[in-house]
Amino acid sequence: MRWIISLIVNSIVLIVVSGLLKIFAPGAFEIANIQTAVIASVILSLLNVFVKPLLILITLPITVLTFGFFLIVINAITLEITDSILGDAFNLSGFGAAIIAAIFISILNMLIEKVIIEPLYEKE
Repeated sequence: MRWIISLIVNSIVLIVVSGLLKIFAPGAFEIANIQTAVIASVILSLLNVFVKPLLILITLPITVLTFGFFLIVINAITLEITDSILGDAFNLSGFGAAIIAAIFISILNMLIEKVIIEPLYEKE
């Protein structure tokens, strides 16, 4: 159940970040529709389970030297991989847009997790 909630939240976050970047940097990050956001959320969650741990292990020294900030680059890489899988329905204009989107996605996911999801599970 928590995985489904996470997929829904990530889909909404992707749509919100796409809308925000459309205002500030038109064409930087575009999602075709809600279905694409859900599919992208599934792909990102699979990449986070299978690919991200390998990337973290490979880049561990630089991640430690940057006090964890290199994880933003790893998140941007997973966004770029998602972009290459989904094609024109999920469009990032470049790696800079991927990094900016990764920052916004991380912040929004953290806020939603701490403010909404955790209090719901604490009541049960």
